[in-house]
Amino acid sequence: MRTPYFSRLQALLLGMALCGVSALAEPLPTPAALQELLKAPPQAVKVIEPHLSIQGEPSVQRAYLGYPAAQVLRQLLGVDWNKAPASEIEFRALDGFVARIPAERFAKYRAYLVFGLADAKAPFSVDNKAQGEKDVPLGPYYLVWDNIAAPELLAEGGAQWPYQVAQISLRQASPVVFLPAGMSSEQWGEQAALVQKFCLSCHQINGFGGDKMPLNLAVRAKLLDERTWRVWLLTPQAFKPGTSMPALPDSMAPAEREAIAAKLHAYLKALPVLP
Repeated sequence: MRTPYFSRLQALLLGMALCGVSALAEPLPTPAALQELLKAPPQAVKVIEPHLSIQGEPSVQRAYLGYPAAQVLRQLLGVDWNKAPASEIEFRALDGFVARIPAERFAKYRAYLVFGLADAKAPFSVDNKAQGEKDVPLGPYYLVWDNIAAPELLAEGGAQWPYQVAQISLRQASPVVFLPAGMSSEQWGEQAALVQKFCLSCHQINGFGGDKMPLNLAVRAKLLDERTWRVWLLTPQAFKPGTSMPALPDSMAPAEREAIAAKLHAYLKALPVLP
């Protein structure tokens, strides 16, 4: 007997809530046009580049050229971009990657929207070591975080560093918790935040998420036992040799990575699969 889930009406209402885009629908302005809008020269910012830094090896620093993200968001999304409760900034990339970042995070940490390296002769690209990709173009824009001033960000890896950013929009917080009957958001809130942070930039839940590899995780998790799921998340190359999927950041403690993998599996197995 199948477990009862939210009614289709409730699911439809949740889906409708996903459509709260206020701006920006058109492509981002060019760096030259952005400089004209901001009436300020770009700044150089030095960060530890997470896509080049591997656990156990010396960290790799890079200097990029761009603007404080708060300054750009204010110009593009309006002066109240960070005032709405439970709002998110969506960064949509050319390759289908979608990062949805809580607006409040930009008040806690310094972020920059960059468009080149401080060394103008160096190519605006990166070797994404976690995904085994070389010379990946970063433009038009790349969101970076000052993880030198805030070293606690180093443990996150590059999960919240979207590159090839072509569109930015302001959205309501993503209602990703499609709950089984009888379960509360308080019980599943942590797991929902984890799947948003580590999975939905590329994958989807019932049509919501990124377009880079849009398989439905509510289906996928039910097809994999816990051990296979753990291999997929912690050592993707062992699960599928040659895959470009990154593992959960190895900058986290092994026990933490194991715990996150288990929480994601339990949460996704509990979700309904909607047509």
